[in-house]
Amino acid sequence: MKFRRQSQQEVSVNLTPLIDVVFLLLIFFMVSTTFTRETELQIDLPEAEGNEAEQETERIEVEISADGVYSVNGERLEGVEREALNQRVERVADGNTDLPFIITADADARHELVVRAMDIAGSLGFTGLSISTQESPDANGE
Repeated sequence: MKFRRQSQQEVSVNLTPLIDVVFLLLIFFMVSTTFTRETELQIDLPEAEGNEAEQETERIEVEISADGVYSVNGERLEGVEREALNQRVERVADGNTDLPFIITADADARHELVVRAMDIAGSLGFTGLSISTQESPDANGE
């Protein structure tokens, strides 16, 4: 007796729908993802080297303490408001914007306070602005 052999069909998996779904998911995740940047930076500020400049007798020196208290030429300000600092600098300068304007800030002082002092110097017309630093401990080659 002859039995009829069943023809065997080739078994295969169609990958086209799977690839379509993967591409759709990839596009969905790319569009819906928000890219964030880290806003925290670790900054090591440079230290300055050089010779100390000759001290001029007339100058405006704004000192900023770690707790945010301003002092203009040794006179302590009561508030940290912009207007108080602006009025004191105007009074000390007496209209002479050619005087050297020196900002001395504590390392732990808020950056906002230093920028405020720089902004006041610029708005009053001072051009000789400098920020004092300290010499690094290893600058002497020790």
